[in-house]
Amino acid sequence: MRSSGILMPIFSLPSPYGIGTLGKEAYRFVDFLHKSGQSYWQILPLNPTNYGDSPYQSFSSYAGNPYFIDLDMLIEEGLLNKEEADRFDFGEDELIDYGKLYLHRESLLKIAFSRFKKDESFENFVLENSYWLDDFALFMTIKKKFSDTSWQNWSKPYRVRDREALKQVSSEYSELLSFYKFVQFKFSEQWKALKSYANGKGIKIIGDMPIYVAYDSADVWASPEQFALNKDGKPKKVAGCPPDAFSEDGQLWGNPIYNWKLMKEQKYVWWKKRISYALSLYDVLRIDHFRGFESYYAIPYGEKSAKNGRWVKGPGIEFFDELKKKFGKNMPIIAEDLGHLTPAVFKMHKQTGFPGMKVLQFAFDSREESEYLPHNYIKNCVVYTGTHDNDTIMGWLKSAAPEDVRNAHNYLNYPNDEGFNWAMIKAAMMSVADTCIIMMNDLIGLDSSGRINVPSTVGTNWKWRIKSECINEWLAEILFENTRLYGRNRKN
Repeated sequence: MRSSGILMPIFSLPSPYGIGTLGKEAYRFVDFLHKSGQSYWQILPLNPTNYGDSPYQSFSSYAGNPYFIDLDMLIEEGLLNKEEADRFDFGEDELIDYGKLYLHRESLLKIAFSRFKKDESFENFVLENSYWLDDFALFMTIKKKFSDTSWQNWSKPYRVRDREALKQVSSEYSELLSFYKFVQFKFSEQWKALKSYANGKGIKIIGDMPIYVAYDSADVWASPEQFALNKDGKPKKVAGCPPDAFSEDGQLWGNPIYNWKLMKEQKYVWWKKRISYALSLYDVLRIDHFRGFESYYAIPYGEKSAKNGRWVKGPGIEFFDELKKKFGKNMPIIAEDLGHLTPAVFKMHKQTGFPGMKVLQFAFDSREESEYLPHNYIKNCVVYTGTHDNDTIMGWLKSAAPEDVRNAHNYLNYPNDEGFNWAMIKAAMMSVADTCIIMMNDLIGLDSSGRINVPSTVGTNWKWRIKSECINEWLAEILFENTRLYGRNRKN
């Protein structure tokens, strides 16, 4: 069935408190999606951010980002008051100031926690999620004890999870442990309410799961055997991408590589738990860097660039066959099949049956015929105008090679720069792809100021925020008409 949706990060939503939240503006965005005939809201990972503020480098692959907890909802519950929420400077509305959020957000949540009365719903949440929540709360508590440094810098008893050391922390810091569990409870409560509202409006949520986890995470600290670490707990190899036309040094992500041999012996139970939890949060799951399951790029730990890495065989189709034993043959997964692909990757992808991604911005390389040109699509795919790693369409128009831009103008039969974003959106909409996802920054025609991320850079990413007035009835009507015109309007 033909359908469409919008990619809009939670953090980019309007909010008076420095970053988008799960509050009223998120509900208003769901209403916008409903009015415009959309079927999907795609978001970026919901996890707490780590190094570089990236949602793809998190302290946990399970936990929710505390910054997304809506303060006005806590005020309505009586856990905060407006004066307390307004006391702190969370930065300007234009861009997210993560430094100010780090300094002030936790202080407010601790005030809310001090007024919170533990009830049955909280106790049930803690019990049901103990398999990850206990370790996460311990991890964050010990991290606080060691001035927020990486777990690799903790003293040995805490680093190696000595039973007595953990018992001592649980006793001495019981309130802090409860605080971190409270934060996750409130996040879960607000997220589930929002998702239920979206589903009730006929909108499904597409979530995003990074293939790797951060080294400084509860995941690695709690289950080091699942990763290729040496006897000192340091990675033997780390993940990344080789040099290419976009980066002469490649991409050095720094995430530890998995111990795939052990995972196979254990029938991938670590992954089954992770995916099971993700599918409880989302209706559809986009798995990032899908080709890494066929073969992954491994770089010796300590290298300053990705140049000296090499490709290593991954678990392959056997991994997905094992997952389907648990989740069924029709797993709701989108495969992020971008990057350096080989015949083996294409074969594995085809065997899974998962829809892949087609990014329209990649289509117009004038040097060669591109698989991303709409006339080369198959139905079982998801077409994107761009991704969170791309420039906006209007930004691309100014920064791409002139011959590529000329090629795009000719292909789309649209010679003008003004309104070019809509020419691209219409091309994606009219394609045979079953699903079309439009970047919100492209929908409103922003230039490079609306870009979300520039890969291999830190300090300026993940900060874009939309203005409240840009999410309006006029735009919903235009989008609805185009969605209807190309047969993608929601059927319920």
